[in-house]
Parts: sequence; structure tokens; C-alpha cells
Amino acid sequence: MMKTISSKWVQYIICLYLLVMVFSCKVPVIISKQENKNIPINKSSWQDAENVANSKWKDYFTDDYLKALIDTALKNNQELAITLQEIAITRNEVEARKGEYKPFVGYRGGMGVDKVARYTNIGAMEANTEIKPEKEMPEPLFDFKGAATASWELDIWHKLHNATKASISRYVATVEGRNFVITNLIAEIANSYYELIALDNQLDIVRKNIALQSKALELVRVQKEAAMVTELAVKKFEAELLNTQSLQFNILQKITETENAINFLLGRYPQSIQRSDVLFNSQDLPIVHAGLPSELLANRPDIRQAEQLLAANKMDIQVARAQFYPSLGISASLGLQAFNPTYLLKLPESILGSFAGDLAGPLINKNAIKAAYFNANAKQIQAAYNYERTILNAYIEVANQLSKIGNLKKSYDFKQKEVDALVQSIDISNLLFKSAKADYMEVLHTQRDALESKFELIETKKMRMNAFVDTYRALGGGWK
Repeated sequence: MMKTISSKWVQYIICLYLLVMVFSCKVPVIISKQENKNIPINKSSWQDAENVANSKWKDYFTDDYLKALIDTALKNNQELAITLQEIAITRNEVEARKGEYKPFVGYRGGMGVDKVARYTNIGAMEANTEIKPEKEMPEPLFDFKGAATASWELDIWHKLHNATKASISRYVATVEGRNFVITNLIAEIANSYYELIALDNQLDIVRKNIALQSKALELVRVQKEAAMVTELAVKKFEAELLNTQSLQFNILQKITETENAINFLLGRYPQSIQRSDVLFNSQDLPIVHAGLPSELLANRPDIRQAEQLLAANKMDIQVARAQFYPSLGISASLGLQAFNPTYLLKLPESILGSFAGDLAGPLINKNAIKAAYFNANAKQIQAAYNYERTILNAYIEVANQLSKIGNLKKSYDFKQKEVDALVQSIDISNLLFKSAKADYMEVLHTQRDALESKFELIETKKMRMNAFVDTYRALGGGWK
């Protein structure tokens, strides 16, 4: 009868334990976000069979000086070197995660001494033992032990494997982050390089204007001596010349700052930057082939990075979900133990061993686990929105740059005609001034307008070169 009752109680306890486990494994309901990868393709979208993003930067940029600068930057840039260390860190985290779902095997050795008090239960028993009856006080007892230990958490819910997958996705994301740094670095150097050439052209224009204004000032002085103009005209021409002379030093300062900005990107101290203006002064730039909008998903490193981070956050949800389930662990040890080191080699008496299984899971007060689970879901939603935003930003960047290339080409053509007309007007105003059919203010205004229009022409050309560079960057070129 007692056996029957005992067996029933065992069954009841097992059933109760199983019910507790089932209840404790209940996971809260969450609503995750599914990312939208669709890129619109309509009449306003670009459609091209070729894509310059697939071209290496050494083929896209033909200036040898620029290519040498980019090559130096890829070797010496500090920001790029920092990202390489970030890649190494995430790679090490992957290795650490891989080790978590494999058995841990180690060793343990130690020596200790234990002296119990006489008036304790153990001390009293030792005093009355027949081993050494002549000694009433317990002696210190040494303990020598050495063992191999092993522990292993069985990844029955794939918690550890999913954590490893998440770390791998983050590792790949850091690699894509490095590629994004490379793309931006190349574009930044190229834009600074073309800005430097634009400043050179502006400086050349200013110096030519200084020569022209100097001759005009001499002419006005001669006319004043002939009583054809007043001292006011002389001072006006002189002030205009001084203004232009001061302008060249502002440009020289900008050239120094731009050169040093390039040197900073190259990871070196200030020095002169060699450059050529052949491409800058050419009337036609190479045609930029944009490919298809869908190719952005494969070519843009920031999109690929956002995609990997999204995948990592999805795995984090699975890891957090597994925290609600019980974990199963196994531990074991095997070694030798004795109170005298000479007895360690007496086998099998000195052999010690243990083996245990451990099943543990949450039951009451699961607030921390729930919070981690909800946080993982919130981060996944954030990552999904960030992924969509990155795609949208990439699409808009390409659309803007392609439009910019076309509009700047038209603007440049009109600005070139404006400069030609104003240059001709300078000669006309000088002839009219010599024949007293135009006053000196008309001459000064014409010179000033011509100088400003030449500056604007150079600025427009620089913007065209920047669009040429930024379109390549926006399409995802440079890192391959």
C-alpha cells in the first residue's frame, strides 16, 4: 500500500513539475516589423544597362595625381585604420560566441589544510577514534587534489547558435562599414582635389585681372594729367586694384587649408599637393552610367551594413525568446584527492569523480527576461526602419546627383556665354572710356562683373566635378 501511495505521489510531482515548466515557458506576444525592400521603378527612375559602381576607382578617376593621393589615403588614413580594428574586435566576438555552445574543459588543482576545534562534533569524534587514541586534540588535516573538469550547456533551443549568428552578422556589418568609409574617403579626397584646382583657376584669374587693372590705373593717371578725368577716377581705379590684390591672399589661404585637409585624409603632415587641371578644364565630362535602382541593394555599403544589422537584431529576438525556456547543463569532473600527497598515486582509492545534470528555467518574476525580449523586438523594429531609411536616402541621393549633372551642364553652358559677353564688354568699355563716350564707373562695373562671372563659372565647373564624384559615391562605387 505504501509503495502504491509513493508511486502515485511521484507521478503527481512529475505532472506538477511538467505543468510548471509549460507555464514558465509561455512567451509574450510581440509584433515585429517586416522591412520593405521594394525600390520604385517608374518613368522618372534611371534605367541604364551599365553601372559605374561596378568600376574600380582607378578606372573611374583618370588623373594620375588624384589616384596617387587616393592610394596613399587607403594606406595611411587613421579613420580607416580604426575601422579595421573594429572588424578585428567583432571577429573576436564571433569566436567567443562559437565557444559558448561547445563543451568547456579545464583543470583544477589545489592544496588545503583543515584544523577543527576540539569541542565540536567532528573534533569530538576525532578525539575518540581508535586511529590515534593517545592524542586528544585533532590534528590539522591536509587535502591535496587535482582534477579535470568539464561543463556543457546543451543548446536545445538554439539560443547560443542564434547568438553566434547575430555576432557573425555584426561582423559582416563592420566589414560593410569599412567599405562605406572607403567610398566616402575616396569621394572626399576627389572633391577636395577638384576644389583645390578650382582655387588655382580662381587665383590665376585674379592675377590676370590685377595685370589688367594695373594697366587701366596707369591709363587713368595719364588721362588725369591731361585733365580728361579727375582725381576721383584715379582713386576709384586704385581702390578696385587694391581690392583685387587683397582677394588673391584670401584664395591663397583657402588653397593652404584645402591642401592640409587632403593631407589630413592622407594621414600626413602639411605639404604641397601635386595636381593637374586637364580634366577640370575639359568641356565634356565622362558619361556616368547609373545602372538600375535595384542594384543599390548590392552596391551601397551602407545598405548592406543596415541589412546585416537588421539580421543581427532578428537573431537577438530569438536569443531573448530562448531565455523563457529551461536550460540544460551537464558538468563532470575526474581527478585524484588525498590528505597525503603520497597517497595520490594509490589507485583506485584516491580517484574522485562527479557527474551532474542541471535543468533550470524562470518561474516567478520574469520582468528582466521580458524587458530584454521587448527591447530586442524594439531594436529589430528600429533596424527595419533604419534599413528602409538607408535605401530611401540612397535612392534620393542618386536621383539628386543625376539631376544635378544635367542641370549643371546647362547652367555651365549659359555661364560660359555670359563670361564671353562680359570679357568683350571690357574691351568695349575701355575703348569708349578712351574716347570719352563712357565714364570710369562703367569701366569699373564691367571689370567687376566680368571677374565675378569668371569666379561663378569656375564654381559651376567645380560643382559639376563634385556631382561627377558624388554620383559615383551615391551609386556605391569605390570600395570594390
